[in-house]
Amino acid sequence: MELENLRYFVAVAEADSLTHAAEDRLPTADPSASRHMRKLESDLGVLLLARGPHGMKLTPAGRAFLDHARLILSQVERAREAMQQDSQPARNSFTVGFLVGYETAWLPEVVRILRPELKEIDLVVYSRSTVELMRALLGGEIDAAFLRPEPNSPRLTFRSLVREPIVAVLPSNNPLANRRSIRPQDLAKEDFISIAKASGPTLRSIVDEYAAQSGIKLRHACEAHDLPTAISLVLSTPGVSLLPRYAQNLLPLSAVIRPLQGRAPEIALAIGYNSTKITPILEYLLSRLEDLVTWATSHPSIAQA
Repeated sequence: MELENLRYFVAVAEADSLTHAAEDRLPTADPSASRHMRKLESDLGVLLLARGPHGMKLTPAGRAFLDHARLILSQVERAREAMQQDSQPARNSFTVGFLVGYETAWLPEVVRILRPELKEIDLVVYSRSTVELMRALLGGEIDAAFLRPEPNSPRLTFRSLVREPIVAVLPSNNPLANRRSIRPQDLAKEDFISIAKASGPTLRSIVDEYAAQSGIKLRHACEAHDLPTAISLVLSTPGVSLLPRYAQNLLPLSAVIRPLQGRAPEIALAIGYNSTKITPILEYLLSRLEDLVTWATSHPSIAQA
């Protein structure tokens, strides 16, 4: 069975006429169309078209075969397109991961720095928790990530960017929002929204250590897996949370941040990468690390002043 015969059959069936099909859809005249139809019917051993007073009509066998013919031609076309795509040289890509919410401020600057290198490369953005980003780095799914540096991480290297103070995040209608700073003992009286250890082990450890050193016991009401979720829980519970100051970039008007009294704990943000999977564009990004640090320190909402 030849594909060209199938194409003629579908064209004739949809035009209800050999002549119209030949004129409107096919490159040859009516005799050629008739020849293709006879060859297809011979191959199949059934009559597909019958001539009537108003032109060619499908027989019951022809109606049954029409959908199959369309499907065969469609599959052949898809296969042809797939082969054409495979024959094109694949574009390289560079995948950058961010802690959820951090891409809002950091991604535009990363794009600016990488712009000279992105002419022939697709930039892919990946937003997850620190633990998920580390797993993706180890698995080769991403090339670099903006995340919390985790000690004892084989094959992963971390280059420090900034240190962020931990601040209190609370609803704007909470009485504590009227204070210029928050005392540790104030936090102990509120329902507390914590970051889950499974997704943010460094932040959770810093907050727990701060509470222990301050001699308070936090009333853990809910756990969140990222900053946006923690902020949503603060507003819906309502409760308070201790988060990196970067959280202020994600706050709606109904939430506020307040500094902690005394020396507030800090948390680091770093670029992490798999030391066994260094690419040229990753090397270029790391060579511009000082530019990123300089940019970040000029934005008090991102870095510790």
